Amino acid sequence: MTSALPTRIIRTLTVPLDADSFPGGLPSFLVRDDVLCWTRREAGLVGFGEVARFTATGPERFLEADIWWRHLVLEAEISDAVDCPGTGPVAFGSFAFSKVSAHESRLIVPEIVVGLRDGKAWLTQLTFDDGELTAAGARAALRRWLDADGDGPTADPATAEQSSPSETSPSETPSRDAKLSTGSLTEADWMAAVAEGVAEIRTGALEKLVLARDIVATVPDGVNAAEILRQLAVRYRECWTYGVDGLVGSTPEMLIQVEGRTAQARVLAGTLDRRDAEGMAGSPMEFAERVLAGSEKQRHEHDIAIASLTTQLAPFSEAMNAHSEPFILELPNVWHLASDVKAELTEVEGHVPTCLALINALHPTAAVCGTPTTVAGALIRKLEHLDRGPYAGPVGWLDAAGNGEWGIALRGAVIESPDTVRLYAGCGVVEGSVPEAELAETWAKFRPMLESLGISS
Repeated sequence: MTSALPTRIIRTLTVPLDADSFPGGLPSFLVRDDVLCWTRREAGLVGFGEVARFTATGPERFLEADIWWRHLVLEAEISDAVDCPGTGPVAFGSFAFSKVSAHESRLIVPEIVVGLRDGKAWLTQLTFDDGELTAAGARAALRRWLDADGDGPTADPATAEQSSPSETSPSETPSRDAKLSTGSLTEADWMAAVAEGVAEIRTGALEKLVLARDIVATVPDGVNAAEILRQLAVRYRECWTYGVDGLVGSTPEMLIQVEGRTAQARVLAGTLDRRDAEGMAGSPMEFAERVLAGSEKQRHEHDIAIASLTTQLAPFSEAMNAHSEPFILELPNVWHLASDVKAELTEVEGHVPTCLALINALHPTAAVCGTPTTVAGALIRKLEHLDRGPYAGPVGWLDAAGNGEWGIALRGAVIESPDTVRLYAGCGVVEGSVPEAELAETWAKFRPMLESLGISS
């Protein structure tokens, strides 16, 4: 199923805002459960409302979305007084991990976008209507969305830029009478699946397999998506916090970031729970260097992930560089082996590839699927007994100029009802993997979402 191509002309107005008027950065705008969100270090994009939507399933979902978006912005009427990545027409997106998933991939074009980047702040209004777009009207629309009930009185346009939503600095998460239950597989069954994956690797059928599991959290007093996003944005500011249509999380892994002709990615493979350092000799970082960077298993897993991305990106690049040695990425819950990759894009058939075209070539990487991809994907479907939906799929945004940021939807969850959330976590399985250790790693990766829900782990 695919959305029809847009037939109307979209019109957008982007005006500057005073970044000093919201000192808490973009997390201070996370006040509604239906907010669209992409933030890191208090910067990024936040969207409200919806003026257009694309949906699709199947193996061509990325290319179909690319065609839909390029058609939409081709004749757009754009007034942009800021002119930087993320201004003008913008869509937020979330795509299913699997080409056979029944989950609908989507692009959502919001009515209002607030952006913050390199000290610049802006406000964009998007519409298909014929009425005049003005800075005062855009600010008034923003104030309407920021009202607690979503349909309160319009703010005074003369003061809308100076007023800002309440700052939020959540240091403590309220405790809740929440309950956790197993998802598609029990812990024992999932460890058996890991053991079966290791056995397949030892036959030589594949080098690496990424297996995910799910758990379900029931929160009797209701799931507050805005609170989850605020918690994640503050606790995990080195990650990219995302919220798209009930998919929420904070990923440390950038699939592809495009600015002009420059593309960048951050690849993670190799994980160590920070709690493992408790009581160990030396500093925590020395422990991480010794146990993570010094592990043949972890380095092998990381090398596979880097090779997967660079091999797929190479045909689109005229120059590329990656760290010769991975670095230790320190997060509140875990350490990762990480490498950054940077490429200068080349023209393919007379055009610089769009970020969605790059995603179509890159996804799924070995970091979230395995290698060889086809063999790993088939084994995932056999062993996991779940549809990952948007988990481990691309999530992010793109603009009309071809810029965009797309992370891999990790450390996240899907809000399935007003009081239930399905959490996902996965592990890279190689020949040296031990099922009990992989299970413990999933709990470390569940921790960001559990914390944001007020559930101790």
